[in-house]
Amino acid sequence: MEIETTVLTIKLMNQDLVRLDRFDGSNFSCWQDKLRFLLTSLKIINILDPDLPPLPEPTNEDTEKVKATRKQREYDELICRGHILNVLSDRLYDLYTETKSAKEIWTALEFKNKVEEEVSKNFTVRVELGCTAHKPSTILFLHFGPFFNI
Repeated sequence: MEIETTVLTIKLMNQDLVRLDRFDGSNFSCWQDKLRFLLTSLKIINILDPDLPPLPEPTNEDTEKVKATRKQREYDELICRGHILNVLSDRLYDLYTETKSAKEIWTALEFKNKVEEEVSKNFTVRVELGCTAHKPSTILFLHFGPFFNI
């Protein structure tokens, strides 16, 4: 199974179709969709599933099936984390390289960029509506201040 995944990875990485642009903090939704497609093609998207139960600690009484499942999960986690880090800009790579879990990196990127996207949308709407009574920074504070504990 491990050899099949490695061969699949090599085949996919040699195709122009799957070469992803490095994520530099802009256009997160598009980048996320492309990376999600790549991870689905590699059959490792399940690593990012929030409902994926953690593996129990290894014991001496583990069956061969449990050992194989654990080994495959650890391998999939390594490949998934590597692919995520590989398509980050150098600045973001340095920021997330110490994070051990692919799911933690994914969740952190998702949260940060969704918040920024909401702030940007709200700011654009306020400016387009002609809110001139307050400075834009004051509007953002009034709307998002409680969220950020400002």
